[in-house]
Amino acid sequence: MADLRSAAVPGLAADDHVRGAAAAPLLIEYGDLECPYCAVLHSKAAPRVRAGSIRWVFRHFPLRSAHPRAWPLSYAAEAAGFQGRFWDFHDTLLEDQGHVDDPHLWARASAMGLDLARFDQDRRSNVALARVKRDFEAGVRAGVVTTPTVFSGGVAHYGEALDALMGSLL
Repeated sequence: MADLRSAAVPGLAADDHVRGAAAAPLLIEYGDLECPYCAVLHSKAAPRVRAGSIRWVFRHFPLRSAHPRAWPLSYAAEAAGFQGRFWDFHDTLLEDQGHVDDPHLWARASAMGLDLARFDQDRRSNVALARVKRDFEAGVRAGVVTTPTVFSGGVAHYGEALDALMGSLL
């Protein structure tokens, strides 16, 4: 459903994971932290976010059928977020998808200076589960079927339409 308007896409929520200049165009990504296409998108979007040309929201849309570690990675990112390090953890996962098993998650958390006992407890918590599930269900209601899907102005972009959107934001 590329380029179709979706009234089901919720606007920016108070607890969304968002970064970038407040005045920049808002893009809402439904992504999977184990998805190689999400990693490619991240490599294209991150410099634009840092430059202030776009404002980026990440919402979890883990696809277990394609990526068996996607749900645990989402929980781990949320656990890092509970300690104020969501984006750092998110970035490391997308920048190194070859090391996503538990020992590597602990190494990432340790390198970031996270409280490891809290990290472990939080990633297994109902709060992390509820957050990831809420994002996923919102994506389903919005018509998301693949990752990454990015909404801009209520329009869904994925595949070639997403490439065109990102190209237009250069």
